[in-house]
This record gives sequence, C-alpha cells and structure tokens, in this order.
Amino acid sequence: MGQKCAKPFNCKPFNCLTDNDKKTSDKIDDKLREEKRYFKRQVKLLLLGAGESGKSTFLKQMRILHGTGYDDEALLDYRSTVYGNIVKGMKVLVDARDKLGIPWEDPKRSEEAEFIMTFHKFTNLDVPTFQQYLPYIVELWKDKGLQTAYDRRREFQLGESVRYFLENLDRVGKPDYSPSVKDVLLSRQATRGVKEYTVEIRKIPFRFFDVGGQRSQRQKWFMCFEDVTSILFLASSSEFDQVLMEDRKTNRLQESLDIFEAIVNSNCFVSVSIILFLNKTDLLEEKVQQNVCIGDYFADFMGDSLCLADVQRYLVQKFESIRRNKSKPFFHHFTMAIDTNNIRNVFNDVKDTILHENLHNLMLQ
Repeated sequence: MGQKCAKPFNCKPFNCLTDNDKKTSDKIDDKLREEKRYFKRQVKLLLLGAGESGKSTFLKQMRILHGTGYDDEALLDYRSTVYGNIVKGMKVLVDARDKLGIPWEDPKRSEEAEFIMTFHKFTNLDVPTFQQYLPYIVELWKDKGLQTAYDRRREFQLGESVRYFLENLDRVGKPDYSPSVKDVLLSRQATRGVKEYTVEIRKIPFRFFDVGGQRSQRQKWFMCFEDVTSILFLASSSEFDQVLMEDRKTNRLQESLDIFEAIVNSNCFVSVSIILFLNKTDLLEEKVQQNVCIGDYFADFMGDSLCLADVQRYLVQKFESIRRNKSKPFFHHFTMAIDTNNIRNVFNDVKDTILHENLHNLMLQ
C-alpha cells in the first residue's frame, strides 16, 4: 500500500492567472502571431546556375544595395581571397603557356615561373607570404609569351578578374593594402555548400540561397527546394566559346542550357516563377567586338555574329525554346553582376515581378 500525502499539492487552478501572467501570455501570443505573419510574407529566392555564372557576385550586390554593405573590417576579410586569385591565376597562366608550347620572351623567366609553380592551393596567403610571390608575378606578367597565353584563355580555365588584379599590382601589392568594394565584387571564391543571406525590402524579408554551381555541388540544390518563391537562374552569356573545368570538353553555355532545361521543366517548380539572368553582358560585347563568332560553336546561329543584338536575341531564343510550359511567362534580363547600378535597376524590376506573381501567397492583398 502506498502512503498518502500528508497535504495536497498547493496548486492554483490552470485558469487562475494573475494580471501580470495574463499580460505575459498575451505578449507571447502576439509575438508568435507576428512571427507567423512574417514567415508567411517572406520571399525565398534560389540562385541557381553553373559554376562562375555570377551567383555569389549577385549576392554581394544584394548586401551592398539592401543589406549591411562592407565596412573596413569586412573589406579586409577579402584580402587573402584577392591574393589567392592573383597567385593562382598566375600559376594557371604559367602552366597554360607551357602546355600550349608558347616560348618565353625572356628565357630567364622560366626560373621565376618555377617558383610560382611551387604554390600550393592551401597555402595561407597573409601579407608576408604574398610579398614573397609578388616580385615574381610582376616580372612574369611583363613577358609577351605569358601575354600570348592570356590571349588564348578560352582554351583553358582562367578567372575573368585575373587581368584586373594583375593590372593593379602596384596598389594590391602594398603592405597596407585593403580591398575596395570593386575588388570584393571581382574576387572569386568557389561556393561550397549553401550560403543564405536575408534582407528586408519594403518590410518583406527576401531570403537568398546561393548554392555552389560546380557539378560536385549540385546534389545540394535539392536541400533548398522546399517553399521556394522564385528561382533566379544565372547563365554566363559570354561563355559560348569556353569549356568546363570539370571535363575540359563540355561547352559552358551548353552546360547552362542543360541545367536550365532540367530546372524549368521540373515538376518541383510548376508554380514557381523562374527568372533568367543572362550575365556578363560586358564580356559578351567584348567578344562580339573581337569577332569571336558564336556560329563556330553553335551551328544553328543564323544571325550576324558581329551584331550584339543578334547574338543576344539568339541566346534568349535558345533558353526560351527548351521550356515545355509555354503558358508561363518567360522573364529574362541581360545583366552585369559586377555593376552595382545595373543590378540595382534589374532587381527593382525583378522584385516587382516576384511580388506581383506571388501576391496571394505572400498575403499582400
């Protein structure tokens, strides 16, 4: 037999709350309701596309235009990234010159090249370490043989901002160097995993998800597919004459087309607006002016390869034609992710499109 309690528990009835208890409870309920409304109003945007299409640069622009921007400390965090872009870029150029069989203008430069080739990608590039490589890089960049290798960069994988940094070595090479906002936008660091950034625009939270575009990273895309409002698909419009780093044979524009086809026709995104950004318009225009003929790489191009409008019209048609559901609106923009004013204007249009297309779901009536 169990023992009886000497006294009953001193419990007050559940509904007997003091005024203070009631106020606290009401505040909690109000907070939960507000968080629920906030969550329902949020816009979830996926940035998708092949590697080096400009997704991370676009995200940097959102931070500049609608977020915290980059203070001195945040800028300084990119110094080692800039150093890495320069040293790795020079190593790629030295290796490409050798494989392409291009002779040195000055044979003595081979000794400087050997030192650059000792660089390991996991080396910590602080200021003293970069200063060791700097004089070799300065001399190598003067060599016409290396410049010839650079001119043939479509035959190998080279970061598009390498020339910019090499031409700014006087500034970047100073011991007290701190990157500018332009340096940050042009710096390149491959995205691993998923990066999220949230900004509030007109009291509406915009949650951006940047997912690595390299083939090895794409299995992680599916982690972000739930409750997507819109997809911003970035494709580099200038890469019609380049091949993937992963296999060195697949055309990079064709790779973007293949990914876009899979995304735009997926059952996962039947009700999701997909907006195409044909990025790097400045580099596309440069190639058109240099008479790099898109018809040499895409036989169905029938326009004037020296006319930028013809090339752009063809690119839009290539992406538009692979959509199965023609009843859905097709939104596209030509962009320069490194140009803040361009992204400001484009995103103003995109933001209005997204809010209009999702008016009911976002409870904005």
